[in-house]
Amino acid sequence: MENTTEATQFILLGLTKTMKLHVPLVMIFTLIYAINAIGNLGMILLILLDSRLHKPMYFFLSHLSLIDLCYSTAVTPTVIAGLLIGDLVISYNACAAQMFVFASFTSGEFYLLAAMAYDRYAAVCKPLHYTTIMPKGVCIGLTIVCYAGGFLNGIIHVGETFTLTFCSNNKVHHFFCDVPAVMSLSCSDKRVAEMVLVYVDIFVICSPLSVIFVSYVFIFIAIYRMRSTAGHQKALSTCASHLTAITIFFGPIIFMYLQPSSSHSMDRDKIASVFYTMVIPMLNPIVYSLRNKEVKNAFKKLGEKIKFSLGL
Repeated sequence: MENTTEATQFILLGLTKTMKLHVPLVMIFTLIYAINAIGNLGMILLILLDSRLHKPMYFFLSHLSLIDLCYSTAVTPTVIAGLLIGDLVISYNACAAQMFVFASFTSGEFYLLAAMAYDRYAAVCKPLHYTTIMPKGVCIGLTIVCYAGGFLNGIIHVGETFTLTFCSNNKVHHFFCDVPAVMSLSCSDKRVAEMVLVYVDIFVICSPLSVIFVSYVFIFIAIYRMRSTAGHQKALSTCASHLTAITIFFGPIIFMYLQPSSSHSMDRDKIASVFYTMVIPMLNPIVYSLRNKEVKNAFKKLGEKIKFSLGL
């Protein structure tokens, strides 16, 4: 009877069992999360406060920062708590909620990066018609579609995972409720659920990648046809940050999810998960602030206003 008792909670086994690493990792992850929170909240506030950044590109960037902050917040405190207290007990519903938030916002970021690629296409290839192609209403509509697509993906992932039966084996070999780690515990037949999720993940990853690829084909053709060196540099600079964000975000996600569960190595997945749950959300505001002149100038102006108000 013990082997058929349905699980009502899960035990997260955490990142590592090596006790001497726990304190250094807690310090590192706390610092990373602090930089992440300050950087992304700072980016959102800067874009809201500076009227010169009230453009489609920065509108999407503010939502990119919000998404990064949301899905990292769903995971990072759990990681830190696990390192501090050891094996972390999480309820069935809390596990499902964490999985939903993480799956929704990460997939929403896929769609948002595609919307940003389309925005860059309009800016570089159709500069004279840019304001009519990307008015405020279109930007808001595209953002709503990104969130809706993300939430739908989250519902599918949670639904397919938690309709399975979980028996006495409730130890999740991960530091958060990730789909492959939780699904591997199921004592019911999960082949159909795995197949559905693989197809869904292929669509969620490949459809934005297709939009991004086509957009940048047209962008690079337009740049190649430009006669002035200044035009080349300006067009490339507007796309450089976005291309960097795409590269660092898509790589680990593709590595993690476009493979069957039989080929998953939990220890390897944990290392990749640290990168895309904590490091990438921290990097995006840094990438955009270092490589974007308008953002850097806005930060300087804001700093000068703060100094002036404080009488420094």
